[in-house]
Amino acid sequence: MARLVSLVEDAHPSLREVMAALAPHSGRAHVVGLTGPPGVGKSTTTSALIAAYRARDRRVGVLAVDPTSPFSGGALLGDRIRMSEHAADPGVYIRSMASRGHLGGLSWAAPQAVRVLDAAGCDVVLLETVGVGQSEVEVAGTADTTVVLVAPGMGDGVQAAKAGILEVADVLAVNKADRDGADRTVRDLRHMVSMAERPAGHWQPRVVRTVATTASGIDDLLTAVDDHREALGAEGLQARRTRRAAREVEGLALDVLRARVEHTGGREGLQALAADVAAGRTDPYAAADRLVADLG
Repeated sequence: MARLVSLVEDAHPSLREVMAALAPHSGRAHVVGLTGPPGVGKSTTTSALIAAYRARDRRVGVLAVDPTSPFSGGALLGDRIRMSEHAADPGVYIRSMASRGHLGGLSWAAPQAVRVLDAAGCDVVLLETVGVGQSEVEVAGTADTTVVLVAPGMGDGVQAAKAGILEVADVLAVNKADRDGADRTVRDLRHMVSMAERPAGHWQPRVVRTVATTASGIDDLLTAVDDHREALGAEGLQARRTRRAAREVEGLALDVLRARVEHTGGREGLQALAADVAAGRTDPYAAADRLVADLG
């Protein structure tokens, strides 16, 4: 698995062949995304979830994405430090990945890496994002169930709505619930969830309390995640995965177009079209159509 994920991260030439071989074996794992602001306890919660899933004899894969430094270009990849207790468990695979400057809270290679862990036989894949803020909620498009972690003191319900977490969260976990202000945070989130308009019979995001350092509330969190998957049903789960695959295919197609621009002489044509747009000789839409036509 480690070598295959490395192929994904490096965009190795043999990746197409590898993915073709893995395709028939994927689609079985439940992908659970965990996101939230820095310091909310994502890594500690992930570690507690690993223990809970292993108690159920489930094979667990973890992809933990760390931010890449804009100065050194490196990443600490420190999430594994908090999950070190599972390092010797043969039923757990933990991989840290650098975001490599990719926005949205994930690495650009995360969707393909999830496919590798899925095909390798993991029952559950836990996908932990970098610490995210407003609008950085890409994990919702990659996971079957999205868990958003918040902590007391994060602000009122309006701030939660503004951050976009109510739209992407299937489960809201108020971590560090032993701190002052936890009751207010839970109350605010439940109030905002109840105000959101959803179709009849649609899943209502669950709000649970956790203290990941002591594993308090982790069983409730696991129950909420399981309930969400059951509520989706086979049809709903397939619909989510189809949307995810569509975004994945679209992204790869755009990468192919960019590669053609870079390596087939398209760069010169792009610069010429850009000069025409800047000079007012053509408009951006016509220029884009011309570039695509030239690329064949």
